[in-house]
Amino acid sequence: MPFLKLWLRKIHLTLALLSGLFLLIVSLSGAVLIYAKDLQHLTQPEKWLVTPAEKPLNFDTLINSVQTQTQQKTVFLMPEQNPTMAWQFRLANNHYASVNPYTSNVIYTYQSTDTIYGFTLALHRWLLFESSDGNKPFKNWMSVCALLLLINVLIGFYLWVKPKNRIKRLAIKPKAKLRVLLYQLHTVLGVYFFVPLILIAFTGMAFNWKTQTQSVLELVTQNKVTNRPAPPKIPVLKKTELQYNLAINNAQAIFPKGEPYRVYLPKKADDAIALRIQNPGESHAYSWVWVNPYTAKVVNSFDANSTNFTTQAWNFKYAFHIGNFAGPVVQFLWLLITLSLSFFIVTGVYFWLKRRNRK
Repeated sequence: MPFLKLWLRKIHLTLALLSGLFLLIVSLSGAVLIYAKDLQHLTQPEKWLVTPAEKPLNFDTLINSVQTQTQQKTVFLMPEQNPTMAWQFRLANNHYASVNPYTSNVIYTYQSTDTIYGFTLALHRWLLFESSDGNKPFKNWMSVCALLLLINVLIGFYLWVKPKNRIKRLAIKPKAKLRVLLYQLHTVLGVYFFVPLILIAFTGMAFNWKTQTQSVLELVTQNKVTNRPAPPKIPVLKKTELQYNLAINNAQAIFPKGEPYRVYLPKKADDAIALRIQNPGESHAYSWVWVNPYTAKVVNSFDANSTNFTTQAWNFKYAFHIGNFAGPVVQFLWLLITLSLSFFIVTGVYFWLKRRNRK
């Protein structure tokens, strides 16, 4: 048993050294991401906040005005429920426009990484590196690091749970020497944050390794994830204007209590207008409605609330990963858990250097 313990400690250290720098970036950027949009609104209100009027302009006016001002087609737009928030439009040139929905004025155009949130997200998920053809090669490496974190958390938990007196070893003695105190904190926080760290690492991998992580969930739950239907194709009507406003209003009527998250406009002549909607009880917007842009008739819909447990657990991964599912208290707890990863890395390297110096 002492040999196994020594062997596991070496693996624990090796994995930490291999992934430590990248996990440190993940930890710090993840902590910023929790409040990144709040920071944007606080530091640059002129770009993101507007003075509310009676109601937003209709979608026809907004879309046509934004396309005229930017000389770019709109790919999708994000309506806001908060009346003081500007709406965000994604343009065909991969830029964004922040728009006052009451006047249709474009108040800011930007690339995603020009913002606090976009920059931090790109750093968090693919280290900001994107090749000329749009590939993000470091996404796989960041997922590998998340997998190494998951394995390391399991090893650390085993090293705590296997010996005797495991409960007594959860005590923290504030007056102990620095090395002893840091070791106690390393152990205690690792045990307390064991489950959320495992799940945060797993859900992080799920954004990139969708097929593999979905298969794991389906194996555990013994059921299949229900995917939304494929977007329908629309018969093209010549010399017919697109009816954005009527089509979007008809789509919203399918789920009247839902909140529209994104409105995807047709890229091709036979594409439908697609609304992604968050219905009551959903952790994020996973319900959809598709509308014929020429006739404004709804052609299909998908209610994510009617899906099985496995699908809803799979859909919950985004809200869980960012801690956005039970109010500000959980968000703050997620901040502490995210920062604890930096603490584990720094203290782990500290212990390694101390042992090395003694030798």
